[in-house]
Amino acid sequence: MMAALSPLHLGFDFSTQQLKVVAIDGGLNVVHQNNVQFDPELPEFRTQGGVHLHADRLTVTSPVLMWVKALDLLLDKVKRAGLDFSRVRSLSGSGQQHGSVYWRTGASETLARLDPDQNLYQLLQDSFSVLDSPVWMDSSSRQQCQDLQAAAGGAQRLAEITGSRAYERFTGNQIAKVRQTRPQDYQDTERISLVSSFAASLFLGDYAAIDYSDGSGMNLLDIRTRNWSQTCLDATAPHLDRLLGAPLPSTSILGSVSSYFVRRYGFCESCRVVAFTGDNPASLAGMRLQQGDIAVSLGTSDTVFLWIQQPCPALEGHVFCNPVDWQAYMALLCFKNGSLTRERIRNECAGGSWEQFSAALRDTPLGNNGHIGFYFDTMEITPAAVGVHRFDPEDNEVSSLSPQVEVRALVEGQFVSRRLHAERLGYSIIPGTRVLATGGASSNKEILQVLSDVFNAPVYTIDLSNSACLGSAYRAVHGLVAESGVSFFDVVKNAPEPQLVATPHPAAQEVYGQMLKRYARLEQRVLQETRP
Repeated sequence: MMAALSPLHLGFDFSTQQLKVVAIDGGLNVVHQNNVQFDPELPEFRTQGGVHLHADRLTVTSPVLMWVKALDLLLDKVKRAGLDFSRVRSLSGSGQQHGSVYWRTGASETLARLDPDQNLYQLLQDSFSVLDSPVWMDSSSRQQCQDLQAAAGGAQRLAEITGSRAYERFTGNQIAKVRQTRPQDYQDTERISLVSSFAASLFLGDYAAIDYSDGSGMNLLDIRTRNWSQTCLDATAPHLDRLLGAPLPSTSILGSVSSYFVRRYGFCESCRVVAFTGDNPASLAGMRLQQGDIAVSLGTSDTVFLWIQQPCPALEGHVFCNPVDWQAYMALLCFKNGSLTRERIRNECAGGSWEQFSAALRDTPLGNNGHIGFYFDTMEITPAAVGVHRFDPEDNEVSSLSPQVEVRALVEGQFVSRRLHAERLGYSIIPGTRVLATGGASSNKEILQVLSDVFNAPVYTIDLSNSACLGSAYRAVHGLVAESGVSFFDVVKNAPEPQLVATPHPAAQEVYGQMLKRYARLEQRVLQETRP
């Protein structure tokens, strides 16, 4: 009987296209999952993929009241499914990064006095000064980015302070645009939240602090002092610190759940709300990435997550404060030419067959007898280059390679690039380093063998489909004991282990140590030749 009443912990994920929740028990087992898909379940908001693309094709927003209504729907679904909210000891969550929510003057009083007989959507109708929240897909703030970089002393200096150069989707630049283009709405704003802290505010019945980790995606937080950068605030808007509130560690308990949820859904009065964070930091928690680890998501674009101790922010990639260890950092790198490029080479060099593609990797030696390739079918982000460039062992550019050599040149080139740019941000391979692989190509054993060889580390596969949600639930558990010095890893040590799929070849370290230096030299050449 006792097992049935064991404590539960909830993790929410306010992502672009849906709102998800996962409930875990004390043994970290998932006992319930649920979601609300925005487009089909909230058709009155007329979103496509959860967003509105404006006529200029640059501005992309989401209706903030859609997120509110989705929470009403989700909690009703979970209640109908029979989950007993009185068992929930703590909750946390994540939000799509960079999006901003603008609370109208007086909204804090509304939040504090919510009537449990009405839903949040009815109660918060007049609580937002900007109804269409700018989201991460928005790229309409180019001018504001230029202004911020100029004020900070250039792109590299801004990256050194905030972890990233100015990006159009980053929140500070979006706030500057709202202030300039909608001055009256901005005047009517008493608080600005990220999507994550907005969601936490709903549960808290009060404005929730922005956490260090999601706050690192704003171009406003000094990632070393973990406080707002006065230079960046002044360049964005006057008195902005008053609208943002003081940032807090990602492991903070913000308070207990609001009486609205106690009375409407039967939550326990002592249920704790742990700071919400961004979806990428929450995924890092869900993957249980540790110092020295690297996670590679092999999708349409390839994303690399890193745990780093000593950050070296650069013009490409992003460094954030780490969500599970406030003294560490995490970094993100995005590579645009991922699976579509792998599929093109499979079609051209392996007859459209993954089996042939794999055979080519098996039948060619580590290091490819000195042949190296750069395959940027579309304009790459990391680095900013385009075109296909192949080199022979003497560093002469050549127009073609044999099909099998081409396959290995592509895969080695992609993974050497991932390692090179990770190391430039401050990442280093240490004894015990693991490479965690996820996404479509992570089911191909031969591709993962090359990944293992290039990083000279074992490769494990993980399922990322739920990682932000699961990471939020893990963080909800950890938040209860973080103050007493218990580490995140102590809390999650009994979670399911990833699966070992590849270990490095004995010769890998020597082969790829050399190739890394050569690849860096050749990349400089490619950049000089392709600069517009």
